[in-house]
Amino acid sequence: MTLTKQKIGFQHVGSFLRPNGLQQARKAHDKGFFSDSDLREIEDEAIKDLIIKEKEAGLEYVTDGEFRRSYWHLDFFWGFEGVEHIHYGEGYHFAHEETRDDTACLSGKISFNPITHPFIHDFDFVKSVTDDIGGVLPKQTIPAPAQLYIELIRGENNEKVKEFYPNQEDLIADIQKAYHDAIIAFYDEGTRVIQLDDCSWGLFLDENFLATPDGKAYADSGIQDVLLELNNGAIKDLPDDLTINTHICRGNYHSDFAFSGSYAPVADTVFAKENVDTYFLEYDSSRAGGFEPLAKVSGEKNVVLGLLTTKSGQLENRQDIIDRIHEASQYIPLDRLWLSNQCGFASTEEGNVLTEEQQWEKLKLVKSIIDEVWA
Repeated sequence: MTLTKQKIGFQHVGSFLRPNGLQQARKAHDKGFFSDSDLREIEDEAIKDLIIKEKEAGLEYVTDGEFRRSYWHLDFFWGFEGVEHIHYGEGYHFAHEETRDDTACLSGKISFNPITHPFIHDFDFVKSVTDDIGGVLPKQTIPAPAQLYIELIRGENNEKVKEFYPNQEDLIADIQKAYHDAIIAFYDEGTRVIQLDDCSWGLFLDENFLATPDGKAYADSGIQDVLLELNNGAIKDLPDDLTINTHICRGNYHSDFAFSGSYAPVADTVFAKENVDTYFLEYDSSRAGGFEPLAKVSGEKNVVLGLLTTKSGQLENRQDIIDRIHEASQYIPLDRLWLSNQCGFASTEEGNVLTEEQQWEKLKLVKSIIDEVWA
């Protein structure tokens, strides 16, 4: 068994398609037909069933599929003290679609309270299920600190930032502390793997955006250093047996994407300097560019190649995936590489355009290739 296999294990990036029964229950809850406790019971059963299926699929680290969330990121932000749920007036603009218009905006100073933040209670349930069935370990996925910063300074949201944080260093410090406190709370409840999902770097990758005046100003603003400071500050001085991974995403909404481009523009920052254990990277299409930026991954950090897409149910050619793994190994040793799908199957509750059967077939193919390449 290789070091990579021992450290990473077979795991999915995070989210799964919401079962139809859960989708209907959420709609009924929103219309007032189900109480909060009614909905939670249904969520509990759906999550327990999912974890059993994850174990049967051979996954070594499992998640709750993000079944209690509407969004992969916003629900976590709304749990912080000083952050509120508002409607922005327009959604995020993806390549072909616009999302719903929810956002996170400041209502005060940011802090973390383990009693009021729902994700701690949510993790407790996952841990109780994994303890009960045995053979799998729970993984907690949360949006990266950099992602919260990007949301808070988005357009008109930034006016609230200026109101509560005239000094940006105070904002950075409070985000770092809130995240650090949250991570320690998850650790205290039993998680040993936390994944920071991060789309904030995507803006630096997209040549079409960077060619615009706004894009050039953004790229030249020094914000990469701010994002790196936020992430590294939040994960500083953590227990030695806690693994911190990151998933760098180009957007995943209803099988659509937000950004294209090679990792080259951020490699010197995020690959060389972010203090994580493992990078989960999207390499499922030509939009991601080549593997050359992997040469910038510093130290003994690992890379999980997201070579199978979650945006389509069509299965990739097995040999093509194996060939690409070996191509990537020209830039980073094979024993520091691993394989996964490129993203979750449902980063928002809408889900991607594929079936539940197809999502499990994708994972089956990933597992079989892992077993062959890293045998």
